[in-house]
Amino acid sequence: MDMTTSGHLLIVEDDEALAQWMKDYLQSKGYQVSVLGRGDEAVDFILSEQPGVVILDGMLPGLDGNDVCNAVRPKFTNAIIMVTARDEEFDEVLGLEMGADDYLTKPVRARALLTRIKKYLTKQQCNDGGQKGDLDKQTQRLEFHNLVVDKQAMVVSLAGEKVKVSSNEFEVLWLLAQRAGQLVTREQLVEELRGFEYDGFDRSIDLRISRLRKKLGDDPSEPYRIKTIWGKGYLFAKDAW
Repeated sequence: MDMTTSGHLLIVEDDEALAQWMKDYLQSKGYQVSVLGRGDEAVDFILSEQPGVVILDGMLPGLDGNDVCNAVRPKFTNAIIMVTARDEEFDEVLGLEMGADDYLTKPVRARALLTRIKKYLTKQQCNDGGQKGDLDKQTQRLEFHNLVVDKQAMVVSLAGEKVKVSSNEFEVLWLLAQRAGQLVTREQLVEELRGFEYDGFDRSIDLRISRLRKKLGDDPSEPYRIKTIWGKGYLFAKDAW
């Protein structure tokens, strides 16, 4: 692992004891770790240093975590994991809307934190290395009448118009589109996209799909393009585009 890039982690946390515990734990796992205690200091650091993963507290002096996400997202594509003591759906929705990739609530569990960090660093290394040379290029572009999903270019277009989606939203769309016409369970989505087992409470996948529906002209009250199979998961309709 290249410690100067993908293995460099930034913790932004004003609770000094918690920050030190996370730093010691992650350093023991072989990572280079920097720590900051203020949100306004974090913005410049993130943009200049481009750490592989940012572990970002929700409540910070200077700027709160959501404002930090919003400020850095246009020029920072690596992972941001939000950490907060507030276990409320509104906070999770807002954090993810502002650009966080993942969400943990305090008290932080060491294994859960490490699992997420490893998952995002592995994904970033794969993206930096490009696609495997023997991968069939046809699998990099999916077309459903007016909808085109191009994985190589990370582009989605509908009726000839480019649809602006985040990398997280693209991942969900690509996975569903690859299995068009088939039920994809929440368990499968969480495990494949986030790298750990579904615990019955994770809402991040649902939020990504909700945003995708809005951007792709689906009916939020009665979705017909990305259908909800109640109690099970989602189904991407082949012929609804």
